[in-house]
Amino acid sequence: MLAIAATVVAADQVSKTLVLRSHPGAPAAATGWAAVRLVRNTGASGGIAAGYPVLVTVAAVLIAGAAGTLALRARRRGIAICLAAVLGGALGNLSDRLFRSPGFGRGAVVDWIHLGGSGSFNVADMAIQFGVLAAVVVMFASEHAGKVTRAETKA
Repeated sequence: MLAIAATVVAADQVSKTLVLRSHPGAPAAATGWAAVRLVRNTGASGGIAAGYPVLVTVAAVLIAGAAGTLALRARRRGIAICLAAVLGGALGNLSDRLFRSPGFGRGAVVDWIHLGGSGSFNVADMAIQFGVLAAVVVMFASEHAGKVTRAETKA
């Protein structure tokens, strides 16, 4: 699980660094269905609570803690792996909030993937969203498989 979380954090931070180096100034124009568009987000997903960066940072710490705790307590390996991806994503964005300007705990998350008609996001956001979705799918699939096994045992 640690390797998965660390890989997500590394991929997220490397991709953000590359985008910042290639688009150091103003946001790049987003053209087409998918584009690189540099956005500095001080709020949560979709810019929610953008005026309260310290509150968003505290929430990010709590989410990372919850994801880590749930991953360690997961009874199914698949769920633990998915939650490790969520933890890595949470830590990737949290590191932006802690270490990027304008300062500790008030930093802006670097979003750079822009899909037409939607907001911008990053690798950490994808890991969080897909990790949560996959954990739910694995949870329901394993629960369904357990019911089938119990039904076959009774027959």
